[in-house]
Amino acid sequence: MKNVLLVVLCLFSFHISAQTITGRVIDKRDNLPVIGANVIIKGTIIGTSTGVDGDYELTLRGQSFPVVVEVSFLGMTTLQFVANRAGTQPPVYMDGDAAMLGEVTVIEQRLSQKQRESALSVVALDVKAIAETPSVSFYESLGNLQGVDLTSASIGFKIINTRGFNSTSPVRSLQIIDGVDNQAPGLNFSLGNFVGASELDIVNVDIIAGASSAFYGPSAFNGVVSMTTKDPFLFRGTSASLKVGERSLREFAVRHAQVWQDSKGIDRFAWKLNAYYLEADDWVADNYGPTDESLDGSGNPGGFDAVNIYGDEIAFSNASVRSYPGLGRYYRDGIREVDLVDYDTRNLKLAASFHYRFDDHSELIFASNFGYGTTVYQGDNRYSLKDLMFFQNRLEWRKKDKFFIRAYATNEDAGNTYDAYFTALKMQEAVFEDRAWGAAYENLWPVNQVRNLPGFPTASFNTERDLWMQQYNEFLTQNVDALTQLHQQTRAGANAGGLGALVPGTPMFDSLFTHFTTRTFAEGGTRFFDRSALYHIHGEYKWDFPSARTNVTVGGNGRLFAPNSDGSIFSDTAGIRIYNYEYGVYGGATKKLMGELLSLNATVRMDKNQNFGYYFSPAFSLVYNVTNLTTIRISTSSAVRNPTLQDQYLYYNVGRAILLGNLDGRDSLVPIENVTEYLGKSQADRNNHVWEYYDVAPVRPERVQTLEGGVRTTIAKNLFLDANYYYSWYRDFIGFNIGADIDFDLSQPLPLQGVQIYRVAANAVDRVTTQGFSFGYNYYFWKKYTFNGNYSWNRLNSERDDPIIPAFNTPEHKFNVGISGSDLQFEFGSLSLPTMGFAVNYRWIEGFIFEGSPQFTGAIDTYDMLDMQVSFQIPAWNSVLKIGGNNVLNNMAFQVYGGPRVGRLMYVSWLWDFKK
Repeated sequence: MKNVLLVVLCLFSFHISAQTITGRVIDKRDNLPVIGANVIIKGTIIGTSTGVDGDYELTLRGQSFPVVVEVSFLGMTTLQFVANRAGTQPPVYMDGDAAMLGEVTVIEQRLSQKQRESALSVVALDVKAIAETPSVSFYESLGNLQGVDLTSASIGFKIINTRGFNSTSPVRSLQIIDGVDNQAPGLNFSLGNFVGASELDIVNVDIIAGASSAFYGPSAFNGVVSMTTKDPFLFRGTSASLKVGERSLREFAVRHAQVWQDSKGIDRFAWKLNAYYLEADDWVADNYGPTDESLDGSGNPGGFDAVNIYGDEIAFSNASVRSYPGLGRYYRDGIREVDLVDYDTRNLKLAASFHYRFDDHSELIFASNFGYGTTVYQGDNRYSLKDLMFFQNRLEWRKKDKFFIRAYATNEDAGNTYDAYFTALKMQEAVFEDRAWGAAYENLWPVNQVRNLPGFPTASFNTERDLWMQQYNEFLTQNVDALTQLHQQTRAGANAGGLGALVPGTPMFDSLFTHFTTRTFAEGGTRFFDRSALYHIHGEYKWDFPSARTNVTVGGNGRLFAPNSDGSIFSDTAGIRIYNYEYGVYGGATKKLMGELLSLNATVRMDKNQNFGYYFSPAFSLVYNVTNLTTIRISTSSAVRNPTLQDQYLYYNVGRAILLGNLDGRDSLVPIENVTEYLGKSQADRNNHVWEYYDVAPVRPERVQTLEGGVRTTIAKNLFLDANYYYSWYRDFIGFNIGADIDFDLSQPLPLQGVQIYRVAANAVDRVTTQGFSFGYNYYFWKKYTFNGNYSWNRLNSERDDPIIPAFNTPEHKFNVGISGSDLQFEFGSLSLPTMGFAVNYRWIEGFIFEGSPQFTGAIDTYDMLDMQVSFQIPAWNSVLKIGGNNVLNNMAFQVYGGPRVGRLMYVSWLWDFKK
């Protein structure tokens, strides 16, 4: 009897030490289970997520009843209930949050986790919107959000920007994943999501528009893209996806997360693994029309400078019209990009993380990520990112809503990456040097054949010059076809000189291509050597004073850059190693007044880079809750951006110019126009030429101050509106100055002994202002449908044409409109269709001028795109079948000048998700 009693007591003791709460979460709108809802014990990190039936199970760890349970799901109102005892709890019915409808959700400023209190302009993509997006990837769908600009340089390389000054090198935007900067250390910007997170592991993406340095650091100049991955304690089990589509698209991803309990049945250790692979035929950059900078158009018999043909930039035109009539300006053939880059996009991403919970509040995390792939990147030139590798490791200790200490290291290896544009120049020079080719072309020009063409001038060149020129111009117009044919014959003859014609696919072409792309710049080739690294540590602590309705946050971070390019990018030759460190500290406080109606926030940050002084970034905001459904916000924020490693240390010889970083300044340069003017003068006039020397000051950090205001409101419980306006003042914008360093010696018969062109990093002298407005709406109707849309207006106010200021590169007007439906059920008699959803989004972007390098500067025409998808749930297989497409009307359009025309991409995907 005693033994039986002992067993009963032991069992009762175990039950007391491992009490559980179970229940089900249901969508109030359709009585369907909510899958993936987060269920936690408030004030702890004890939590789980609901399974395919909406069920959950929570194990208490010594807490005494009653406990407060919080249930949340992005896109739905967060609920709390009190559990007074263990066992099964009443069902939790969740409803759609009127302020979080459709794909656009309004989230909060970093210091506050309560909804609708953000003073910043923030939009987000939640886990449900990611699953329902019509775009081929969640990252591409970010371009449908309010105030967000998306640029496609290739299938593998997408760029996110906000509030102007867009660039294919987004150094003014910060992209973080779980708080970790995702930038490539040698480039100082992220490569889109090419080396980011797998879509299966993303729980939400937040985009904070505008200056955000106070808490995010000096890289958050124009905005922040913040991704959060799934916690393995909350999102357990295995999921996998398969996607196939046009352009030979094949994508596969798998995620597995598992939780291990200790001897007391408490969730103690969790881990997750992610694998992702994509391959596709990339969009081809085949714009063979003349660049906007070309001196001649497509009708010139001697050719022109084409956008995606490289090596045809020089216009040969020294011959006189009398001695060489009809010759005019002529150009080398160049080499097409399609013959220079690898368009077989490949992308592999692997990730693992391990989480250990010390208690109910704190945990230790080790995470490791690896990225590998081949794609095309556009910067000053077009580059083939080939076999690029990216490594990132993170160690973090954190306590929920209290503190974190985070350290991580990022390493990259450029692999076999090379400069496609420079490769063309090198190959042509190896076959026949430009000057020699131009002279051979001139010598082969069939002057007598030209003079025998109909309409050749009959007037005397010496005595009737004006009449002769009039007849000559009429002659050129009359004989365009004949002159074009003669140029083709002459070109063939000139190309036969040197080592012979450079024809793609021939042994000589392939041999030269391999020769240059497998050798680094230091070895005379075009391949990049880049094994740069970044090391970062960041800590933050929060205090909450409930009686004073105040919370305070302080933090700091330090970062070490270790570029390593062996002289192919930076000035780190001859055993020189470059190291660059920076650090920052920040603090902020939030105060509640008038009950919960008014929230005031003040923050300030100080940043220091080893090569620059101390810079401060203050910010202040006011949020007033007019009603429970209407919020007005006003804020002033600031940001600083340190010059990138390339702005400081670059030494990159591209043949016709040397690109320089500028820590020490540069003196005695002359404008290129001044050199051109000198060369155009007679020898006698050259003696009186005045050289216009100037100096370039050392580069320094750039700064921005922004004033913005906005309003959020909900009308009739189903219409959510969000509008904001901003005005920004920019100082010391970093761009570049192009000038010549001349070797001029009057004691020589030809005083101009040499000219070296430099492109030097420099700051703009003028202050620049920009302003913008955006408006978004979501209308929820019939319980399961949503109309959504947004409009953005952005303008550069400066009327001065300062070449130092980086181009605005932003459409003045753009808008999105869409409609979506989820969890739809249709019956036709006795036939019931699978539960389905759909989404349609139309995007319109006004044309604008895209200013990159001289080769890649030109007009982007107005374009529009229609994306759509339909999905079907298959509960028996825990699966979702999705059929959709980007740009389904196949409106071929350029999104970046020099890039490819982006067309339709239809796809079919299968998602399998098994939670436990």
